[in-house]
Amino acid sequence: MRRLWALALALASLPQLTCAEEQIVTGLSQNRVEITANYDGSNILIYGAVKRTAPPPEGGRLEVIVTVEGPAQPLVLRRKEKVAGIWINQSAVTISSAPSFYAVATTGPFADILSHTDDLRYRISLPQVIRAIGISAEAADSPEFVEALKRIRMNEDRYHIAIGRVQLLQETLFRADVELPANLSDGNYKVRLFILRGGEVIDHQDRYIGVRKAGIERDLFNLAHEQPLLYGVISLLLAAVAGWAASAGFRYMRR
Repeated sequence: MRRLWALALALASLPQLTCAEEQIVTGLSQNRVEITANYDGSNILIYGAVKRTAPPPEGGRLEVIVTVEGPAQPLVLRRKEKVAGIWINQSAVTISSAPSFYAVATTGPFADILSHTDDLRYRISLPQVIRAIGISAEAADSPEFVEALKRIRMNEDRYHIAIGRVQLLQETLFRADVELPANLSDGNYKVRLFILRGGEVIDHQDRYIGVRKAGIERDLFNLAHEQPLLYGVISLLLAAVAGWAASAGFRYMRR
């Protein structure tokens, strides 16, 4: 019992921890996106402010990083090579996790505003987001597969790196515009916002954007996954009707 009292007194004598002097307050222009037949992409405004309990510290300048990450899934990347005049799959590596969409916007270059330690801790930059642990044992030139994945998804507008695209006003207010492409996958998209000084993360906050199919697209998607046989029959009937209608139209035009 005496030991317990001594421990309690020792803990009570320790200095109390205080909240961070700079905290982030954020908002989104919308937290839900519906994919319909005429959906061709959307623009999300991500904004925020820095709440302070004391004057801004001297020295390191305030920096902001904003990321938007779509649902992740494992991938198998294969490389085709020409053998005896025929293109065949020669080698492959397995990516344990890669986001279907990833956009990152910053107030400055990564090397200037983010330390390598905090990049590893929070997995902010694109190389840290793609989980490719152990692929070096699958192929001698495994880094080329990861670079190919990034290049392909950038060409598809699925990956974006926007250096200097976060607008910061008087080290207090900030905003960033993120373009969501038309080829989005369903799921919850995680929005992360970081404020930094001297390369270290001071505070961060997470928000979410729900992306869902709507209208006939949702009905067809649910039918294809819940009743694939019925979906196949309907597809065949629609193809037959379309073929008959096209044939009838050509016969009518020849008259």
